[in-house]
Amino acid sequence: HLIINDKGEIIAFFLTKGNVDDRNLKVMKSMTENMFGKLFADKGYISKKLSDLLFGNGIQLIAKPKKNMKNVNLSQTDRILLRKRAIIESVNDELKNICKLQHTRHRSLGNFLINLISALSAYCFFPKKPSLNIQFEKKHGQLYLVA
Repeated sequence: HLIINDKGEIIAFFLTKGNVDDRNLKVMKSMTENMFGKLFADKGYISKKLSDLLFGNGIQLIAKPKKNMKNVNLSQTDRILLRKRAIIESVNDELKNICKLQHTRHRSLGNFLINLISALSAYCFFPKKPSLNIQFEKKHGQLYLVA
């Protein structure tokens, strides 16, 4: 599990087994412990319990509704930012292909963890990361989002 900000910087990650659900409350609570604002996610994270937990912590979960769900009224800004969610996939691609994170022949748990930490550390030092290029302008006491 991986959370990034609008600049492509890794904010939080959590390593779980492959059979752990994306909506696991324990995992998401620990990842979003000191966060607030909006969290854009894919359809796999949609859950009433998770949404309520995050909302109680000051985080608004925004995701495209599933096909069998009613449409949710999203602001124009949220709709635009939801389309930019593909940036997380670009970060995952860079971690796998450039940082060689997806290596399957580890001989020990220690080697696996060293490979994981070194890949994440190397990514943090990249001079150019996938980002939204959002700028905030302050005019007349209000913040305007310019994308």
